[in-house]
Order: sequence, then structure tokens, then C-alpha cells
Amino acid sequence: MNNSFNVGLYIRLSRDDGNIESDSIVSQRSLLNQYVKENNYNVIDEYVDDGFTGTNFERPAFKRMIKDIELGKINMIITKDMSRLGRDYIGTGELIEKYFPNNNIRYIAINDGIDTFIDNTNNDIAPFKAIMNDMYAKDISKKVKTSLHSRMKDGLYVSGRCPYGFMKDPNNKNHLVINEEQAETVRLIFDLALKGNTYHFIAQELTKRKIKTPASYYNYVWNTKCSSKCISQEQGVWVDTTIKEILTNRIYVGDSVQGKTKKINYKLKKTIKNNPKDYIIVQNTHEVIIDRDTFNYIQTLLPKNVKRPEKKRFYLLDGLLYCGDCNHRITIRYQNKTGRSYTTCDYYRTYSKYHVCTTHTNNYEILESVILDNIKNVCHKYLDKNEIKDSIGNITFESNTINVKKQIESLELTNNKLTENLDKTYMDMLKGIIDEEQYMRISESIKNDISINKEKIDNLKNKQFHNKKQDSKKIKEYIKKFLSFEKPTRELLINLIEKIYIYQDKRIDIIFTFKNIT
Repeated sequence: MNNSFNVGLYIRLSRDDGNIESDSIVSQRSLLNQYVKENNYNVIDEYVDDGFTGTNFERPAFKRMIKDIELGKINMIITKDMSRLGRDYIGTGELIEKYFPNNNIRYIAINDGIDTFIDNTNNDIAPFKAIMNDMYAKDISKKVKTSLHSRMKDGLYVSGRCPYGFMKDPNNKNHLVINEEQAETVRLIFDLALKGNTYHFIAQELTKRKIKTPASYYNYVWNTKCSSKCISQEQGVWVDTTIKEILTNRIYVGDSVQGKTKKINYKLKKTIKNNPKDYIIVQNTHEVIIDRDTFNYIQTLLPKNVKRPEKKRFYLLDGLLYCGDCNHRITIRYQNKTGRSYTTCDYYRTYSKYHVCTTHTNNYEILESVILDNIKNVCHKYLDKNEIKDSIGNITFESNTINVKKQIESLELTNNKLTENLDKTYMDMLKGIIDEEQYMRISESIKNDISINKEKIDNLKNKQFHNKKQDSKKIKEYIKKFLSFEKPTRELLINLIEKIYIYQDKRIDIIFTFKNIT
């Protein structure tokens, strides 16, 4: 009778199962071979999935075994126990209760005493064993996740792939060191952004220079369902979203930013994005490529929506325009029908059905011309020694050091992030993710950083107040350069202008870096 069965031996081991010697591939093979020898079974093939989880059935050897069942090559499967077949109680139950009987397959789990061709008590409790195996996988998943989060909070880098510009320390796989070849490209990207260039312009510039993209550098192999972004990068073409990811990534100022995604559950590989507030951020964990002041200043210049198609068009005032009535950004949109560009209040455009704010529609070309004329007028007055007094008409000039202002903005932004981290740490303690001792240690460190930054801000403000002559020289340099061009560069413009407010009644407020002027 035993000779009538064509046996397939199935062996599986994953990292989730731990380094238990009795579960090793060698141990399972030895047990199965001994069993078939004692029972004189005819073994057709051996199917081994080494390093594959049991929470799903996306395993190469398992799929090959199913194919052989459907081809009629085997009619009996033997495993060490049910957990080797799978830890998903729904899928495992489907196999044992439906698939195997429908295909006349005899299944034996040696250690669990299960044999589907024999009516015994062990077969009856098989569903409960499947649930226990599933619960074990769930428990292991929780422990692994907790361990990873703990290491992230300690500033250890646990991701498999290094961010562009870095590589893993040969002496410590959880520490990042600078990859100089890539870091040069990162510095170039930030330098181009500092000059006021758009994502699209920077991407085009890198492509023209034939600089390797992250994808082509690592020689990624994209699947057939890959997006156009993947295909473009693979072909060496830089795309806007890649530039945005680099310019907004705090990894370049020495901070580890992890926990950006999470799995839907322990059975699926699919991930979803976490809320940025839930990112695990630890400061100063590795060498910096970009200094923090420059990084934070650039964040104030970047457009908020990279996916807008009109971003492929360059606008001198892009990112500087704000609604004077609701304080949200003014976006610039191109109309194919007219061949012209128009401004629109972004808040109104997004929530128009709620009747918030108004359109603030203006012909962009005319608006830019009017604003530049006004800026030139003010700049001429500023340079005119005969008119420089405490005030010029209703215009009062207050000198501010641009670099000092950048540092203050950077420190204030950093303190806001630290305060968010402090709040998040407190919630972690309440949820039991960390204990009170860990909370006290982390919170004291964060509070100390906030206090140091506040002291720096106070010192910078004093420096700002006592340094008017030097500020004036710097401003004059920018103004002279600005006036020397028929159409100024964006780099010069953003060094002179903070914001431009547009009102529905067509009034314009220009906020200069050296004075608020209405």
C-alpha cells in the first residue's frame, strides 16, 4: 500500500523561527528521511524553502510542489509539523480541509500526529494547532517590531538600503558613513536649490550632466509594473520627486529618520506610509553632508506640491507669493488654451465648495512685471544717499543680517521639531512602548537641546541688533547685483524678498529681507 504513494517532502525554515537546532533544514531532512525509510514510502522530490516566512504562501519551493500536485507527480506530502506547511491558519486550513482532499492528497505532519487518511483525534484538533501556529507568528512579529523600534530610537540605522549619499560603516552595519561620490551630487542639488531653482530645473540639470541617478547607481532591477518614475531613473533620467525626496530628507543634516512606513499586518508584505509625526527621528547620529542652517532655510523656499504639471515651467516668483486675505500660498497655473499663466489662492482652489477665501486671479506675466518694477523702485531709493534717512516717505528701512536671520529660522524650526518629539516620547510612555526611566532620560536630553537652542536664538537676535552697518553693506551688494540685470535671477530675488502678499482687491504687500514695505 505504501508503495502506491508518490511522496513529496516539504521543508521550510525562516528567520522568524529563530535559530532552533531542531527546526534546522538538516534536522527536518533527517527526520523526514528516517520516517519514509521506516514506512517504505516512495519519495519523488524534496521541496525546500530556506529563509521564507510561513505567514504567506509566496514561496518558490511550495509553488513548485503545488504545480507537481496538479501535474499528478505526487499524491502525498510529509512535513515535520503543521507549522512547516504554514503559519497562516486560514491558508493552512484551506489546504488541509479543502485543497488536499479535492486533489486526493494525503498529508502527514509527523510531530503533530496528523494523517489525513486516518480518522484520529489529532486530525480533529488540527485547526486549533493552525491557530496556535498563527498566534506564534503574530507574537514573533510583535517582538521583532518592538526590537526594531527600540534600535531606531537609539539612533541605530536598521534599514536594508542606504539613503543616497551614504553607505554602511564597514565596522558597524547600523551606522552610516558618507559616500563621497554620491555626497557631491547631494551638495550640488542643495546648492542649486539654494539659488532658487525648481525641482524640475534641478532634475534636468543633473540629467544634462549625465550624473547617475540613485536607481542607475545601484543598478536596481525594476519589475514590469514599475511606474514611469522607476523606468526614468533606471534609464539615468532624474525626476522631480527624487529631487524633492533628497531636499526634504533630514538624513543629510546628521539625523536618522526611520519608521516612515509600516506593514498592514504581519501576514502581508504590503506597506503603507506613516504620518510624519510618527517618524522615529534621532538627531546627530552620523556625519553631515549639508549643514542644518542651510537645510532649514531651503525648506522655506521649496514649493509645497511637486506633482503640479506646471512646475515644469519656471516662474521667478514661485514660492514667494501668498494670499493676503487667508495667508495661504498663491499657486501659479498655466492654461494651455490661452498660453498664459495665472495666479490662484491655493486654499480657495482646494476648498472652493466651502466658499473659503476668493480666487485672487491675476495674469502672472503682468503681476511679475509690476512687482519687479516696485522692487527696483525701492532698491533705487535705498541706494540714493540723498534719500536715506530714518525713513523715506512712509517706508522705514530696518537692516537685518540675512545669514543671521536664516540661523534664527533654522533654530526655531529645530525647536518645533524637538517639541513634537518630546510630545511623541510622552505618548510612547503612556502606550507602554518605553518605560518611565527611558522617558525621563530622553525628555531631559530633548529639553536640554531646546534650552541650548533658545539661548543661541537670543544671542543671534542681539547680534542682529548690533550689526546694522555690516548688514547694510550686504544688502547693498545684493541690490546692486539685482539692479544690474535686465531680469534678475531667482537667487538674488530670494535674498531680497521674504514674501509677497496678493489681495483680492489687487493690493500687493512686498516683505523685504531688510524691511516690511506696504
